[in-house]
Amino acid sequence: MNMGLKTAVFTSGDDGYHTYRIPALLATKKGTLLAFCEGRRNNGNDHGDIDLLVKRSEDGGATWSKQDVIYGEPGEVTIGNPCPVLDGRNNTIWMPFCRENSDVLMGKSEDDGLTWTDPIDITEDVKLPTWEWYATGPGVGIQLAHGPHAGRLVIPSDHREPDGYDCGSHVVFSDDAGDTWHIGQAIRPGANECQAVELLDGSLLMNIRMQTDSNGLRAVVRSGDGGITWSGLEHDKNLQCPKCQASLLRMSADAEDQLLFTNPCTAEPPSPEYGRRAGMTLKVSGDAGESWTRSRVLHEGPAAYSCLAELTDGNAACLYEGGTESPYEHIYFEQFSL
Repeated sequence: MNMGLKTAVFTSGDDGYHTYRIPALLATKKGTLLAFCEGRRNNGNDHGDIDLLVKRSEDGGATWSKQDVIYGEPGEVTIGNPCPVLDGRNNTIWMPFCRENSDVLMGKSEDDGLTWTDPIDITEDVKLPTWEWYATGPGVGIQLAHGPHAGRLVIPSDHREPDGYDCGSHVVFSDDAGDTWHIGQAIRPGANECQAVELLDGSLLMNIRMQTDSNGLRAVVRSGDGGITWSGLEHDKNLQCPKCQASLLRMSADAEDQLLFTNPCTAEPPSPEYGRRAGMTLKVSGDAGESWTRSRVLHEGPAAYSCLAELTDGNAACLYEGGTESPYEHIYFEQFSL
């Protein structure tokens, strides 16, 4: 793996926001890079006066535009958990996100991320009455390319039941170019933030942060019907996890199922260092996630959430949280080739 450009896209304390968190990275068909995140105005807490932001790059990440507010509301209203998905048939970028981790909103851009529509509320379509806390992504959604569900838009999401402990993962999907949205089967118990890829055979592989019964590992499930139903949870013994979000990407140009995975991974149990959000690590699998044979540390210091994207030149990039004293000092963009 050859590492390329690395730059801080968002720096906490700049431009009126105390902290920037929860990155999402999308490459459009024109090659424009869109870096999304939450702008937390007054502090770094998960709840408060939080806006959904975006910056654009038209030169491969070398320079970035000033940040724009995609959506925000006055006062202590939490807006966040971006999980954009590109519809390659018409180049529409759909942007699902949450308000107060309760309502599910959906906006879109039809001009390469320059402008965004006012969002519509799709909560009744994608949230069961018994679910309380809700999050889209964070990360990115995918569009299916193979089989009977080709064209389907899939947005990994998670939720919690009223007791706050029975959490689960699920996907939101659309088969009509975003006109209507639906939910797939809930994945339980203990499943949390998740990302999904489509494999060459048309099946879906989802990689999940576990809140309970994790054994210090990521979990995986599989779907043969485009995310409507899922297999049982299995731990991936090769992917350690300090209870943190991670990113998963399939390189679409490959003739094989080459997957990329990033998360903070400083050490394995029972090391006293295990469990820290540090050491943003890239891992590569050439066999659809059965094994992870190559790895490289992108950032040795504190690190947390991340989002991978395939670039139009065939290389890849990661947008991730990192710093020297705290994971939440910067959101970095880093390019690399495999």
